[in-house]
Amino acid sequence: MAATTSHLLCLSTLVLLLGTISSIQQAVAVEPISQLKLSSQILQESIVKQINENPNAGWQAAMNPKFSNYTVGQFKHLLGVKSTHKKELLGVPVVTHPKSLKLPKQFDARTAWPQCSTIGRILGFLECLPFTFCVSILIIHILIIQGHCGSCWAFGAVESLSDRFCIQFDLNISLSVNDLLACCGFMCGDGCNGGYPIRAWRYFVHHGVVTEECDPYFDNTGCSHPGCEPGYPTPKCVRKCVNKNQFWRQLKHYSISAYTIHSNPNDIMAEVYKNGPVEVAFTVYEDFAHYKSGVYKHVTGGVLGGHAVKLIGWGTSDEGEDYWLLANQWNKGWGDDGYFRIQRGTNECGIEEEVVAGLPSSKNLNPVIEVASADAVVDASL
Repeated sequence: MAATTSHLLCLSTLVLLLGTISSIQQAVAVEPISQLKLSSQILQESIVKQINENPNAGWQAAMNPKFSNYTVGQFKHLLGVKSTHKKELLGVPVVTHPKSLKLPKQFDARTAWPQCSTIGRILGFLECLPFTFCVSILIIHILIIQGHCGSCWAFGAVESLSDRFCIQFDLNISLSVNDLLACCGFMCGDGCNGGYPIRAWRYFVHHGVVTEECDPYFDNTGCSHPGCEPGYPTPKCVRKCVNKNQFWRQLKHYSISAYTIHSNPNDIMAEVYKNGPVEVAFTVYEDFAHYKSGVYKHVTGGVLGGHAVKLIGWGTSDEGEDYWLLANQWNKGWGDDGYFRIQRGTNECGIEEEVVAGLPSSKNLNPVIEVASADAVVDASL
């Protein structure tokens, strides 16, 4: 019996090891980029010229000031989506919607739910988050949203869930990217070195996420979290609010589900129309860094990595091009005031392949958070 148990343990260990190796191989299965290329500037006048002189491009390029000093390597570090293994998605519910649902030709979640300020929120260079200590103008300029951290997978998830809380419960609330980034650990991926969008939504179901006020992306010690130069490591999970009078566990907000949406464009549109913004992942090429306006489709440049953003609507351009409308996390200085449009219905750059979301839970919404009294014995870390 002991021998059998030992063999089973060895077999289990081997299976786990092989799974880990498989994940690692998948994560690094990207075309290697030479050191010379990584150290070159991401913005190239030649790319701008090639796009803007191409009558079939459908979009306009520019030397976006957001990346004026970025190398290819630094830009690549922002692309933090790891490719989800198809076997993992087999156990994830796939949502479809009735084809009979009448959908508008144009839709923008910002105007559909104007009471929800989070839907149209794109942080800029000079916006300080709650409890941020802005030491000087220099530090303010350094505190750019997302920064040199591959946390897009966390931003896309948290922003979409925040919007859905407002849509479902009329609650304007910003949830904490830092909670997800720091506390989900290996379950979600590698923190600032990338993660898996669907696992972020599973974290919301099982562990919830606190408010941004409780655990801001940048705290009052200045530039200590991701977003500073050079790229910072994943922050530590402390499970305490920066305001000692707030309790971590009481400020947790949950999702009751985590699912993918069928890749048919009508199902994606119906999901956004009924429940709010969703998180999408797509492949980023060099030319995407140069996007300024119009309906993007890949024209030139090599693959740099995977990126996650929030999809908030759709429409058709004056030129008859169907598009998705998306909010990025690279502040208002990038793209079309922080937003971009990408070709719809052709799975451009894989944009329709991995669409994930979940529905918000009413748990923890009713109790009023009380300010701790001087003689309180409650442990704020709980």
